[in-house]
Amino acid sequence: MSSSISPAIRERVEEFIAAKGLRHTRQRDVIIEAAFNTTDHFTAEELWERARKIDATASRATLYRTLSLLVESGLLKEIDLGRDQTYYDPNFVDHPHHNHLICLDCQKVVEFEDLHLSLLEDCITRRLGFRPETSAIRIEASCDELRQKGTCARRI
Repeated sequence: MSSSISPAIRERVEEFIAAKGLRHTRQRDVIIEAAFNTTDHFTAEELWERARKIDATASRATLYRTLSLLVESGLLKEIDLGRDQTYYDPNFVDHPHHNHLICLDCQKVVEFEDLHLSLLEDCITRRLGFRPETSAIRIEASCDELRQKGTCARRI
């Protein structure tokens, strides 16, 4: 596996794969490398394109099996960015409580964490008789760049 993947992620992947009784394969390692050599959110198709740049023999079947393993292991998280497709977020290992702000004009995605939100979520769930396990906040808004300048460099 690539040395650019953090040792903590590499160790968790290896432990999880061994616990599942699976063996290491070049294709799986390529897909894992492509997934964790970025902090960007990606679709399965985007990951497949990245993996094929590393090794043209990477298959879609291995890609989908590997994505399922990474989600099951907790290393990747499936997220809904409101675009009618599943996105994967590789940033939950280092920042497990982050949320997403999405610009409605240019589709820019900004990750954020706020201790006040965590406290508020905890208070709300406990008041209503629940124990918080996971949460995801997606805020859709218009960025200031388009409003202030009349144009946005990222606008599609």
